[in-house]
Amino acid sequence: LKLRMVISAGSSSGGKEKEKEWPKLDVQAVATLGVALVASGEELGAEMTIRNFNHIFQYGDPPVRRAVPLGLAVLSTSKPQNVNGTSVVDTLSKMTHDPDPETATNAILAMGLCAGGTNNSKVAGQLRSLATYYGKEPGMLFAVRIAQGLVHAGKGLVTLSPYHPDRSLPHFPALASLIALCHVSLDFKGLVLGKHHFLLYLLVGAMRPRMLVTVDADLNPLPVTVRVGTAVDVVGLAGRPKTITGFQTHTTPVLLAIGERAELATDEYLPLTSVLEGVVILKKNPEFEGQ
Repeated sequence: LKLRMVISAGSSSGGKEKEKEWPKLDVQAVATLGVALVASGEELGAEMTIRNFNHIFQYGDPPVRRAVPLGLAVLSTSKPQNVNGTSVVDTLSKMTHDPDPETATNAILAMGLCAGGTNNSKVAGQLRSLATYYGKEPGMLFAVRIAQGLVHAGKGLVTLSPYHPDRSLPHFPALASLIALCHVSLDFKGLVLGKHHFLLYLLVGAMRPRMLVTVDADLNPLPVTVRVGTAVDVVGLAGRPKTITGFQTHTTPVLLAIGERAELATDEYLPLTSVLEGVVILKKNPEFEGQ
């Protein structure tokens, strides 16, 4: 119901069809970002909204078209490819050659957000070809360089995703940073290419390491073996089904990609948190009997 209300706000032009110059921060553009924000909390809603965005991009007014790439970036931040194989990067790649330069600029920046901190080779290759294509346009080239920096952020050790694993818990500072940057990007030419390029530092609030580090009660590093694999949705399943599939065994610290989940491979230690991500404190299992 909320999605329907926001989509209707984004589709109503308010009688501005005859205007040639659209305002930078239009109600429709903000409503388009609101659609992505409402739908980003769960997987199914995000996939449906991506399909809706394709229709909005085809038939919407200029402010909506400029905000659609940013909305797609909010839905797939640091997630260039979903578990089921679908990808918004291909859609954004088509938008980067849009006749409207502001739409193309936002699409380039959105590609950087979608692959932020992943070192994704496909997106990196597309951005290199875009750097050649827009070589004679300084503003567009600057956006390409920013996107390239985001793809290789932290040498692939950080994530920009505003959600913890399985979209179970939002990371509010990261979410606020992303939305603030999206609003800044609606007037990329006036703000970022003007005198306010430092507003790009808003994105620092969304950057956090995506590694799993295990420590003991005294916060000393404690290497243990963990299984890392693709997360499986076990909600509503009877018994004790396996929560990961196609796993590999590693010794901490390890890197967790989007859509992956980790579980301890030994019963010697018990985690003090239910989700193994970031820094996890372990304690000795009193019932463990060593071999």
